[in-house]
Amino acid sequence: MADSVFAHVVRAPEDPILGVTVAYNKDSSPVKVNLGVGAYRTEEGKPLVLNVVRRAEQMLVNDTSRVKEYLSITGLADFNKLSAKLIFGADSPAIKENRVTTVQCLSGTGSLRVGAEFLARHYHEHTIYIPQPTWGNHPKIFTLAGLSVKYYRYYDPATRGLDFQGLLDDLTAAPSGAIVLLHACAHNPTGVDPTIDQWEKIRKLMRSKGLLPFFDSAYQGFASGNLDADAQSVRMFVADGGECLAAQSYAKNMGLYGERVGALSIVCKDSNVASKVESQLKMVIRPMYSNPPIHGASIVATILKDRQMYDEWTVELKAMADRIISMRQQLYDAMQARGTPGDWSHIIKQIGMFTFTGLNVEQVSFMTREYHIYMTSDGRISMAGLSSRTVPHLADAMHAAVTRAA
Repeated sequence: MADSVFAHVVRAPEDPILGVTVAYNKDSSPVKVNLGVGAYRTEEGKPLVLNVVRRAEQMLVNDTSRVKEYLSITGLADFNKLSAKLIFGADSPAIKENRVTTVQCLSGTGSLRVGAEFLARHYHEHTIYIPQPTWGNHPKIFTLAGLSVKYYRYYDPATRGLDFQGLLDDLTAAPSGAIVLLHACAHNPTGVDPTIDQWEKIRKLMRSKGLLPFFDSAYQGFASGNLDADAQSVRMFVADGGECLAAQSYAKNMGLYGERVGALSIVCKDSNVASKVESQLKMVIRPMYSNPPIHGASIVATILKDRQMYDEWTVELKAMADRIISMRQQLYDAMQARGTPGDWSHIIKQIGMFTFTGLNVEQVSFMTREYHIYMTSDGRISMAGLSSRTVPHLADAMHAAVTRAA
């Protein structure tokens, strides 16, 4: 038998995030807990399909006039219009002046990739600054799209909060016109966000240097439970009349993970530029995946355009956000009760799905080995993977890790 023409291919490493779940699935322990996956879970540890999503799907299934024809390259028109309104605000001057072009993409990842490829082809500066740390997929997406990735300081391990001065210094030193990736809210993996005052300082600095903001909005409404509050950072950058990009995902806030529903919006100086930008976005999308899938976008559009369903969604969304906030409080209280050495207030100060615990690689592997708790090696835990039942077990493990495996 001749050797395979692919015999030289080496095995790639497991994805550091998805690999956690693979290891968790192999563990037969009854007390095992998976805190690696970035997906919401109920108090019972089960995936959740929102009631309003089920209702929207039922309506779509019952509508016999619906067909399975291709969408246009830019996707479902209603979905695009409503997505722009959701992130920029219904009364956004940019929308009213037709300065926004929005295209439906394959969730947040696809939106980032389409945006990155457009910038690599049509923007004069090919360097993008991303926070240190950031979501593991960010550097890969931008590098493969043809951009050069550099980092700006973001997280301060000493305070387990924002390194604001480091951030300002690094953006001040960035070349004029560079692209800057910003997490709109609920920074992944740290859960640390700038305050509104800090955002204003970031905005002023970026505009004075002509830096181009590229927002990644994966958690609108999911962080605080309030859709408008979680979009404030983006809206500040649109209100000043400047240009920016925003990638949106409905994976978390509507629980549509597997439907891959997202949007990329580019806010331009005027409607003429926006229309030309859209024509070039089509040139990026067409050879990549031709056009996006119809089902998930139809669910989103059905919910966003019906006032009653929209209101029902905001209630369910707030319930998810509130459960995560409550898990933070319970974990913090449990650490206090155990008298665990150190200051654990960052658990309740951080926001969104993830907490950067401050635990090191040795402590994380100790917790996996001794307590069957699975998380990424950087100490990031998904608060959504916790429940009142598992909090004491996690607190025991963290206490042991800090006192015995430090």
